[in-house]
Amino acid sequence: MSRIHEALKRAELDRALAQGVPLESGQTAEVSAMPPAISAVPSLSRQLTYETLLSRCAPSNWSPDLQTMLFYNSEQGPGTEEFRTLRSRLYQMREKQPLKKVLVTSSLPKEGKSFVAANLAQALVRQHGRRVLLIDGDLRAARLHLALGTSATPGLSEYLLGEADEFGIMQRGAMENLFFIPAGRSTSNPAELVANGRLKLLLGRVESLFDWVVIDSPPAVPVSDAGLMANHCDGVLMVVRSSATPSDVARKARAEFDDKLLLGVVLNGIKRGSSEYSRYYGAYGRPGENPGPPR
Repeated sequence: MSRIHEALKRAELDRALAQGVPLESGQTAEVSAMPPAISAVPSLSRQLTYETLLSRCAPSNWSPDLQTMLFYNSEQGPGTEEFRTLRSRLYQMREKQPLKKVLVTSSLPKEGKSFVAANLAQALVRQHGRRVLLIDGDLRAARLHLALGTSATPGLSEYLLGEADEFGIMQRGAMENLFFIPAGRSTSNPAELVANGRLKLLLGRVESLFDWVVIDSPPAVPVSDAGLMANHCDGVLMVVRSSATPSDVARKARAEFDDKLLLGVVLNGIKRGSSEYSRYYGAYGRPGENPGPPR
């Protein structure tokens, strides 16, 4: 019996039972023998708790890239103060609007969005008791697993395909209260996956467990993924690389997002000797450069 025919027979039985219509001889036996419907969506019957998350999400052995992951290397190293400032600005905004799920994107590749997303997550989790989920939403050119020194699969693509639940794709490393969902395996249709409704389901399931959710997305100009993901977030941070991003391209990327979603622009790759850097940090006499690795 085909699956379509099975579904029709089940609907016919349900309708008959609801209307009190007597069943034909043998109908009950035939339907009761039908296999249950197969669903890729995990059961949503129970509310997730942090205790459940800890018990189901086993610790992972990460080997972070210390040049990229600033807070793993030193609490006071180059660049850490800038991310603390960014953290403070987000908390100021949070006093005026609901703000938990932050999308980090850029106009073009190699502007530093993954670098910013990863270190923002580390800065946020450094506050006592704060729990942060970092998600690699770049299903086209995933990099966060390389920066954290961990595996890329299973990850977000497996969840969006219905092959894994939230516990099966989430990792936690040595930094307390920092959790990570990698991008997962490469797929031929990332935009369709992002738009299939499962990302909204995932965020709805896990956001109550965390103080912040930081999502690294693909660049906004070449592909549509960032705009689709932004629909499920509370705000967007645009990363612009100093002396590299064309202004017209930056304006085009900015136009992809609603005014209410855009939180601000992160200027990445400023040399410490430049006028932009000196205006704020010159008084502290910190020599050298902090270009920030392009990611």
